[in-house]
Amino acid sequence: MSVPVNPQAQQVLDGRAAAGVPPTWEQTPDEVRAGFAPVREMIGPGPAVAAVRDITIPGQAGGIPARVYSPVADPPGTVVYYHGGGWVLGSADDWDAVSRALAVASGCTLVSVDYRLAPEHVFPAAADDAYDAFVWVASSLAGGRPLVVAGDSSGGNLAAVVAQRARDASGPALALQVLIYPVTDHDLSLPSYREHDGTEFILNRRDMEWFWDQYAPDTAARSNPYASPLRATSLSALPPAFVLTAGHDPLRDEGLAYAERLRAAGVPVDHRHYGTQIHGFFTLVNVIDDADKAVAEAGAAIQAAVGG
Repeated sequence: MSVPVNPQAQQVLDGRAAAGVPPTWEQTPDEVRAGFAPVREMIGPGPAVAAVRDITIPGQAGGIPARVYSPVADPPGTVVYYHGGGWVLGSADDWDAVSRALAVASGCTLVSVDYRLAPEHVFPAAADDAYDAFVWVASSLAGGRPLVVAGDSSGGNLAAVVAQRARDASGPALALQVLIYPVTDHDLSLPSYREHDGTEFILNRRDMEWFWDQYAPDTAARSNPYASPLRATSLSALPPAFVLTAGHDPLRDEGLAYAERLRAAGVPVDHRHYGTQIHGFFTLVNVIDDADKAVAEAGAAIQAAVGG
């Protein structure tokens, strides 16, 4: 027997259906990006923080815009956050409310990174920006305090990739990786993809196929562990992980698989599964109670990891 969709999440889905929002895979990248404006308006403002400033981080391919949220004067750690959006849409502006909420919940400085988007910039552009931003934050902003990488969906993919790259390159140490329904593999034949092969959810199988086509049109590149982190030969010696999955989500099974492989490799994993929730719920603070709860749980995990 299938688990019903959370009533608040169902209201969001019903609103999308009533508005006649077309499937992502039927749109152009610019149309998909423009379509996020009503979502941002629906979410509304996030909580106040002590200070917010926009910066430009030097990267190998040029400046990387980012927004720094400081919830308190002397934070115990720094979170580098990568927004979702299938590597195609999203920005610090679009993710402002949840970024503020997570900064407050964790008590840590949060740096929201505006990495380059596809299809204008294909793999590995986003992954390179994500890692360059992390290394710079470690050396120039964190002040020696513990570091955490975090992200949702495609941003969860980038957070997992940054953790692997930091291990592989003997880069800065990480206290925690926070992976919110992360993309971890390009295999679209998993049961959770077959279950979400229509148009009724925020993310469905054909949408994900479209996102992969934008991000990694060279299909051979999709098996690179820095595109599909589940494909890494080993997941040992990675930082502890907080992994969140949702029941009504085509990414559910690859998130579960990544958590299981991390555990099998000896990595401490705190896995939270929201069985009635949909993909995208984490960012819907102010709208879905489970979003506020999940942000609070992620914030508590970050606090514990950095010793806050």
